[in-house]
Amino acid sequence: MSVNTILAPCDAELVQTACRRAHGGTLSVSAPVGVTVDVSGCDAVAMVHLFESDAFLLVPDSVPAVDLVRSGVEGLTAMVEVIDCAPVQMRERVRSLIWLSGTLHEVPAKLERELAVEIAGDHPDERLLDVGHGHSLMRMALDSAVLATSTGAGGVDVASIATAQPDLFWEFETDWLIHLDSDHQDLIHQLAHRLPDHVRGGRARPLRLDRFGITFRVEIGNRDEDVRMPFARPVTRIPELSAAIHSLALHPCLGHD
Repeated sequence: MSVNTILAPCDAELVQTACRRAHGGTLSVSAPVGVTVDVSGCDAVAMVHLFESDAFLLVPDSVPAVDLVRSGVEGLTAMVEVIDCAPVQMRERVRSLIWLSGTLHEVPAKLERELAVEIAGDHPDERLLDVGHGHSLMRMALDSAVLATSTGAGGVDVASIATAQPDLFWEFETDWLIHLDSDHQDLIHQLAHRLPDHVRGGRARPLRLDRFGITFRVEIGNRDEDVRMPFARPVTRIPELSAAIHSLALHPCLGHD
């Protein structure tokens, strides 16, 4: 039996997945010289949808950038921060931080509703119903992206993000992790026996789940450490996901180097 050599999603896939799961972000704008509208603050973004090399932002109409873009201001550069948090309550829930930078462009009003319906097909979010009713869509042409995790931070190629897909289980991960933490402490206890010696005895909390494996955040003393347990091979269906987790608990050699 061959052992999976891909142990985790690539950075571009992590960015795609995090933007699908995140409950919004914050937008900061740098207006060109001569623009007198105050855009110095950070504004809430209801959702961020990545498509090819663009990020479509759902924002309240009250955000100053909406009026600037609709008035035809060019060269409006912006940065969106997305915070990816674990659904399980723990000491430190942040899994990753993402910064997307680029230039803002108008989505014509006559196309907004049609675009919202198209986005909802891949990225369901009831807030898309608010388009035209207090919220608007803007398009940000991406110039750069940065991903920060517990292992460090670095740039992510925009072209790679454009071709990457979110993890197969992004829509189910929240329910799975909460269910695992609240109803299957026996299974977590079994998996915790496979933690590295230096964090053995800490409290293992399920942090991330994807088709390549499961990651735990181990709370030990006054520090946290993330430990990833890769599956023997990538899984493609829900029944395989359950079997892969139980296999890690029963056969700890699977999925390890």
